[in-house]
Amino acid sequence: MYKLRYLLALVPVFTLFSACEKDGNPNNLPELDPNDYVGTVGGFKTSDEILKDNLVAYFSFDDTYNEKLTNTAPTSKTGDSFVDGFKGKALNLNAGYLYYATQFAAFKQEAFKSFTISQWIQISNNGSKRTMLTQFARPGIFDGNLDIRLNTNSYPASNIDVLKVGPRFSTIGGGSQDNLNATKTPKIGLGNWVHVVLSYNDLTGRFNILTNGENIGSYSDRGTGNNLFKSNEPNELIFGANYNLIPGKSVSTNTEYGLMTGKIDEVKIYNAFMPDAVVKAMYDLTIAGK
Repeated sequence: MYKLRYLLALVPVFTLFSACEKDGNPNNLPELDPNDYVGTVGGFKTSDEILKDNLVAYFSFDDTYNEKLTNTAPTSKTGDSFVDGFKGKALNLNAGYLYYATQFAAFKQEAFKSFTISQWIQISNNGSKRTMLTQFARPGIFDGNLDIRLNTNSYPASNIDVLKVGPRFSTIGGGSQDNLNATKTPKIGLGNWVHVVLSYNDLTGRFNILTNGENIGSYSDRGTGNNLFKSNEPNELIFGANYNLIPGKSVSTNTEYGLMTGKIDEVKIYNAFMPDAVVKAMYDLTIAGK
């Protein structure tokens, strides 16, 4: 009789304990293994894990000019060579450019709405000409679908403390929107690799500029309503120039740009928006060699 009373007394305690344990995981979520997160940054073990299913173009410049996913080669180029880069080899431009007169399927209007463009660069100011780092060009039109512009004309080459990054894009309303780093800036010049990332969210119009893992854009919320990005077709891809700097392709009398002198490495283009925290994780992992 004593044992029965003892067991009956334990039943409510056991029931209460079981109920508490179940209430701690009401949605029956899977258990997490802390070992899965050892050595990760932002939940990622390597930078290659980030948006890997959304990577639509990759230029490694490891002794090849061809885009890695499609093997697309440039149509023309000048002032180009390969040198030691941030990772492996890099594209070195000495008053040069690469021009791809190709409609990449990944950059067509219905496929390319939100985007992230990541690249490592070495660049100096020159005090005279702007630099077109990368242009998603529109044949016969001066402004591209997306222009990654560096205002290297703003300061002399001796100034390595300020780089003005002023990207712009074409909109569904037929106009354009831009952003600029009015206050924050990376250090540049020989020996300084800078991670430059543009990330655009077509649901919100958010247009971010990040360098070395930090959001430096001052006007990131302009691309809303009729100012949403539009990837007009056809479009072509240019590194280091615009049409006016390519023989036989000039579209206007504008002379504010000069052929690029600098280095470009590890260009990765995604068809998805990358939040700031994820860009920071990519930067930290890449710096760590992961």
